[in-house]
Amino acid sequence: MSSILTNHSAMTALSTLRSINSNLSSTQSRISTGLKIESGKDNAAYFSISKTMAGDSGMFKAIDENLTLQKNAVSTARLGAETLVDLAKEFAERVAFAQGGTQEVRDDVQAELDELAARMATTISQSTFNGTDYVNGTASVSVVTGISRGAGGTVSTTSMSFLQQDLGAIQSVLANLDLSAAASAGAQATILQSAEAQLAAAVASATALGIAEKSIETQKEFLGALTDRLDSGIGSMIDANMEEEAARLQALQVQQQLATQSLSIANAAPQNILSLFR
Repeated sequence: MSSILTNHSAMTALSTLRSINSNLSSTQSRISTGLKIESGKDNAAYFSISKTMAGDSGMFKAIDENLTLQKNAVSTARLGAETLVDLAKEFAERVAFAQGGTQEVRDDVQAELDELAARMATTISQSTFNGTDYVNGTASVSVVTGISRGAGGTVSTTSMSFLQQDLGAIQSVLANLDLSAAASAGAQATILQSAEAQLAAAVASATALGIAEKSIETQKEFLGALTDRLDSGIGSMIDANMEEEAARLQALQVQQQLATQSLSIANAAPQNILSLFR
């Protein structure tokens, strides 16, 4: 039955065109933004998970930046400790050279020792990074290494710790060795033993700082890989597949043209009724 009041064909064609236009608009949005999930209305579960993961990734990146500062501070301290080892080794060698020597030899060596002690003090004073000093104390240093997400979404931090190294104490002991006044073999041997002990302490400090630096480096590498995995996981959930979207866009454009043509035909149908009255 034909009607001049209700055009069922046009209504069907218009509904189809609206659906195609809506899909076309969504496809164009995904292509322009590169996202298939922009908000909770697109996929509530994926949107929630991706935002949580993105938050974790952001926190890990911030922690990694802080670890970079800590690594630089520890690396600077390690360099100072290793330099102190070299100076302490030279110090002990000069003390050994003076064993059993004349007063003149001991006086000359003492002048060398004073110079070495001054160089140690300079090295220690320069072994800080941006005001962070890990070479003049024995306190425990705690460094945040990441976050842990527990049941119910609770978040806690993970950390590692290492000890500051008191290089100043080593330098102080060596600076107070008075070889010139050590006339007896026993006194000279005592000074040599003390120099060797401080050399061992310097080696232990350099080793401890090296271990701390390596631990921080390892954690930084892990955080870098972890954030890459998180970002990749987020992308797999919310990123648009551009090959699929491009193919869909072409198909929808063809459908839009056909639907428009169909609507045009449906709208022209009532004109055929006029022929009945001629």
